[in-house]
Amino acid sequence: MFTFIYLTTLVGNLGIVTLIFWDSCLHTTLYFVLSNLSLVNFGYSSAVTLKVMAGFLTGDKVISYSGCATQLFFFGVLVTTESFLLASMAYAHHTAACKPLHYTTTMTSTIYTYLASVAYICDFLTSSIVIGNTFSPSFCKSNIIHHFFCDITPLLILFCSDIHITESLVFIIGLFAVFFPFLVIFTSYLLIFITILKIHSTEGCQKSSSTCASHLTAVSIFFGTIILMYFQPSSRHLIDSDTIVSVFYTIVIPMLNPLVHGLRNKEVKNALMKAYDCLY
Repeated sequence: MFTFIYLTTLVGNLGIVTLIFWDSCLHTTLYFVLSNLSLVNFGYSSAVTLKVMAGFLTGDKVISYSGCATQLFFFGVLVTTESFLLASMAYAHHTAACKPLHYTTTMTSTIYTYLASVAYICDFLTSSIVIGNTFSPSFCKSNIIHHFFCDITPLLILFCSDIHITESLVFIIGLFAVFFPFLVIFTSYLLIFITILKIHSTEGCQKSSSTCASHLTAVSIFFGTIILMYFQPSSRHLIDSDTIVSVFYTIVIPMLNPLVHGLRNKEVKNALMKAYDCLY
C-alpha cells in the first residue's frame, strides 16, 4: 500500500513539474508556485516514505542519530515551505477572483520568485533552530521512537531535560510558519466566497465554487492535521492517534495534491492532452 501511494505521489508530482516545464502555455507565475509545491510534496514524502518502505522490506527499523536529525530537518523545511506556498496560491486565487484587472500587475514573476525564496530561506533557518534545540540535549530515557519517522513530538518524550523550552520554541515558530499562512489562506478564501456570492452567472458561480472548494478541502486537511499534531499539550498526545494523523500530512496529502491543484485545472488538463497527443 505504501509503495502504491509513493509511486502515485512520485508520478503525480514530478509529472506536474515536467508538464509545466514542457508546455510554454503554463510558464506563468501561478504555475511556477504549483511546480514548487509539487517538488515540496515529492521531497517531504520521499524523506519519510522511503525509510518506511525500507523498514517494511528489510525488517530493519533502526535509524542513525545523524539520519534522524537529517530526516527531521528536511521534513521540517519542506512542510513549512508548503504552508507558505499554499498561502501564495490562495492570495493569487483571491487576486484573480476579486481583482482580475490587477492580477497581471500584482502577481508578477518577480514577486512570486521573491515569495518562494523568502519561504525557503525562512524555513531553512527555523528548521535549523529547531534541530539544534532538539538534538543538543541528551536522550536518556530510551532509544525507541514510538513513531514511523523522526518527528519532534515523539523525540521530546525521550528528553532527559526539561522540554518546556523546546515546546515553547516549536509553538512560537509554528505561529509564524503555520498560523500566519493559515490566516492568509482563510482571509483570501473568505473574500473569494463573498465575491462568488455576488456573481450573477450560475455557471460562473458553480465553476468558481468547485475550484475553491477542492483547494480549500486540501488546505483544511493539511493545516488541520498539523495543528492537531503539534499544537496540543504534550500530556494529551496519544501514540496511536498521532501516528494516524501523521500519515495524512506526510503520505496521503502529497499523493492527493497533484489531483486537487493540478488535474482539476483546465489548463493543466489541456497540456496533459497535448503531451499525450505528441507521444501517441
